Amino acid sequence: MAISGRFVLLVLLGVVPVILLPGWGTVLLVSGVLAALAAVDLLAAAPLRTVSLLRTQPGNVTLHAAVDAVLTVRNDGGRRLRGVLRDAWQPSAGAQNAVQDIEVPANESRRVTVRLRPVRRGDLRAPHATLRSFGPLLLAARQRTVPCPGSLRVLPPFHSRRHLPSKLRKLRELDGKAAVQIRGAGTEFDSLRDYVRGDDVRSIDWRATARRSAVVVRTWRPERDRRVVMVLDTSRTSAARIDDETRLDTGMEAALLLGVLAERGGDRVDFLAFDRRTRARAGSSGQGNLLGQLVQAMAPLEAELIEMDWPAVPAQVRAVSAHRSLVVLLTSLDGGAPEEGLLPVAAQLARQHVVVVAAVRDPQLGTMLGERGDATGVFRAAAAERALLQRAAISAELRQHGVSVVDAEPHQLPPRLADMYIRLKAAGTL
Repeated sequence: MAISGRFVLLVLLGVVPVILLPGWGTVLLVSGVLAALAAVDLLAAAPLRTVSLLRTQPGNVTLHAAVDAVLTVRNDGGRRLRGVLRDAWQPSAGAQNAVQDIEVPANESRRVTVRLRPVRRGDLRAPHATLRSFGPLLLAARQRTVPCPGSLRVLPPFHSRRHLPSKLRKLRELDGKAAVQIRGAGTEFDSLRDYVRGDDVRSIDWRATARRSAVVVRTWRPERDRRVVMVLDTSRTSAARIDDETRLDTGMEAALLLGVLAERGGDRVDFLAFDRRTRARAGSSGQGNLLGQLVQAMAPLEAELIEMDWPAVPAQVRAVSAHRSLVVLLTSLDGGAPEEGLLPVAAQLARQHVVVVAAVRDPQLGTMLGERGDATGVFRAAAAERALLQRAAISAELRQHGVSVVDAEPHQLPPRLADMYIRLKAAGTL
């Protein structure tokens, strides 16, 4: 049972006769009238035992996008249902109209649409919905909570998608689809064509020329069908918030852009989220498109407050690909952790694979360097300078082991990592 604001107003009005005619008789009379009105209204309300709810699952939505969750209210009783419905989505689902007035005639159904605009990535749930059935006086209501579980998967937003057209254009130019293929554009043989003035004479195929009695040259293209393995660090360091998102979210953006770009470039892509165990895995060899697999695998990921098990990473990479691959480690270069785990593991992987370490740099460090107006600012600038020097030292040591490093601010990391992939592909080092 529940009471409405009207009943509270009646109670306040009932205080007036009690003040004017004080005594137990007045109190009992007012209380009896109020109780009788509430009881009559409650008995006249439509029973909720005959009301059922059917939920239509909203499916998937990207972060900060809107989606509708639909509930169908079925009234199998003999009275008209007038009341309120509350859909119990968790707060991060961003339900804009979770509480709605409903009116369902006897033996009919009505649909209730709740607008959701989630503010957090992952799996969001609504375990139940609550119904209130008011009587004709709108004083008291029957109340019942009906289990009708619903779920909504919120996918990563993929803001770095805006860089994809320009990177694909570079890849097509590299592949020779937007320009004439020439010797040196790649390391994998593509086809033969007639000689054109200006071609490098070193690209002439003399055997084909002898067979055709015309000068024929070889064309080359970037390597294809290579393996790209992306390892996303989900340990405690990925929980750090940099700029307007966590380090984990920035790593996802970079992995999404690189994964789609590499797939369009004809390479096989594998994604692995790891800390002390595998949290998610996706790849080109699975069913469906790669982008859909990646966002589905990344959606439920959260940073785990544990240390990264770096010695186990080479075994995870071998389980994915036993051949020479491009291994991208999306992790942190903060002082302390890299010296203990990242450096020896990256050096070990670099003996067999092409290794790239991608890390997010806090833009606040650059801001702190320029704020030296007082003693506090000077100390903050010194701390920022020390942090940047440590990152530079770690990057230099990684490069000594043959590891490429991409150290950039959050919004710059995805395109710079994509540029690194294009450079490696153009150089034929994959």
